[in-house]
Amino acid sequence: MRDKRRLHHVGYVVSSIADTVEAFQSAMGLSWDCRVIEDPLQMVRVTFLQTDFPDQPLIELVEPHGRRSPVRDFAASGGGIHHVCFEVADLAAQLTENEHAGDVLVRVPMRAAAFDGRRIAWVRTRAGALIEYLESSPQRSYSG
Repeated sequence: MRDKRRLHHVGYVVSSIADTVEAFQSAMGLSWDCRVIEDPLQMVRVTFLQTDFPDQPLIELVEPHGRRSPVRDFAASGGGIHHVCFEVADLAAQLTENEHAGDVLVRVPMRAAAFDGRRIAWVRTRAGALIEYLESSPQRSYSG
């Protein structure tokens, strides 16, 4: 299973995409397409920045959207690196592997606005890392 994963992006929580995107572009030499996506299920707004190499992982800026946003307190305290996201060929198999490793599923698979409806799931590892898994194409449901 491990050879079927690809680092897709690193998520960075910010208070405001509009107020920070230029600093990220400048500091890291990243490109931005000016697209900001609202995800009502996750209660965030996100945007992606990339290097000049299309096969390299993206940087995702995550802004809280709404009073109940799960990243609101983190953004208010200054934000920072929040998660890493791996694209996986089989989301259900990946989650089963995480379950057997003793990791905790913190958000069940759901369709993500930022990824054209592909499903994502969130896992907290035993080491404390927050990992987002993104299915590379639609797969079967997880019955964990």
